[in-house]
Amino acid sequence: MADQHFQPPLHFQGSYGQQQPRSYQVAKAATAVTAGGSLLVLSGLVLAGTVIALTIATPLLVIFSPVLVPALITVALITMGFLTSGGFGVAAVTVLSWIYKYVTGKQPPGADQLDQARHKLAGKARDIKDRAEQFGQQHVPSGQQQSS
Repeated sequence: MADQHFQPPLHFQGSYGQQQPRSYQVAKAATAVTAGGSLLVLSGLVLAGTVIALTIATPLLVIFSPVLVPALITVALITMGFLTSGGFGVAAVTVLSWIYKYVTGKQPPGADQLDQARHKLAGKARDIKDRAEQFGQQHVPSGQQQSS
């Protein structure tokens, strides 16, 4: 009875729960070790090549640094200038396009919000004007009122 419910350990099962032969497991392990070892050797070779190249290039960088550093700074500044100029140009074209659409009566995105804000500001300006007139009438003696 105990034999019917036996499940092999997970390291003996394949991807579908089937048992794998020991030779298949050994082949998988050998392949993994070979691939890992090859990548480790390749990593070491690249590290050694990088150190050798840096050793050879360092004197050249030191000799040419009075020329290379200002040249790199100049190239970086020119690149940033062109990118910034292009960004501002795109922004300007976008804004001018939006204004053109708004003036010609097309409804660009955000036009409704702009109209609402304009109406609110105009209303507040009228309220302030009315309050100022009321304040002026209350605090100016009746004989000194200016004619409008």
